[in-house]
Amino acid sequence: MKILVCISKTPDTTAKIAFADNNTKFADQGVQWIINPYDEWYALVRAIELKEKDPSTIIHLITVGAADAEPVIRKALALGGDEAIRVNTSGSDSFTIASQIAGVAKEGGYDLIFTGKETIDYNGASIGGMVAELLDLPYVSLATKFDLTGSGASIVREIEGGEEVCEVALPVVVSCQKGMAEQRIPNMKGIMGARTKPLKAVEPVAIDALTSIVSFELPPAKAGVKLVPADNPEELVRLLHDEAKVI
Repeated sequence: MKILVCISKTPDTTAKIAFADNNTKFADQGVQWIINPYDEWYALVRAIELKEKDPSTIIHLITVGAADAEPVIRKALALGGDEAIRVNTSGSDSFTIASQIAGVAKEGGYDLIFTGKETIDYNGASIGGMVAELLDLPYVSLATKFDLTGSGASIVREIEGGEEVCEVALPVVVSCQKGMAEQRIPNMKGIMGARTKPLKAVEPVAIDALTSIVSFELPPAKAGVKLVPADNPEELVRLLHDEAKVI
């Protein structure tokens, strides 16, 4: 079995967010980059678990990004990927990114394509569905459990108010979220081995972007906390009505 896991780099959740070039570009100076948690903790780790059950399984990683994404890819290799592919282009247009992934996947003959449910920076949750459409494959989103069943898979996904169990034939594209697997950290053997695992850079296919970023905006600054004496409920009601506007 061959599994392709889509990996994206995202700013660490503790990074200070700022914008440059008249608020049209993310200011990345001094930002610590990490593997997108949904890609790492759930998509990649579930692929590793499948490989542990069947050692003949091959795990390829794919990232669409410039050379500065390679440290993040090496960490993913240290966790358990066998080799990685970096498509040498950058940008935020989902269709462009999905097209690059689909172009590589067409050549790879993969049985499974795993993505995280979304990235924690743009929260688009669109890559998996686009990849599936471009490859004409079935797609199951928001998966919390994945099990192989002969030539197919049984997938539990989250829906409004409950869960849904899907049966699907392979190959399939699946977006993964909490519940799919448990977070792991690389061990020393994995870290040392990742240095020599193949990491191939390929040039992108020509795609016209469908979207572009006009500007970024930070959310409004939060107001300070107001303490209301317990013996003054009228003031609490006034604040909730006039300022918070919740009653």
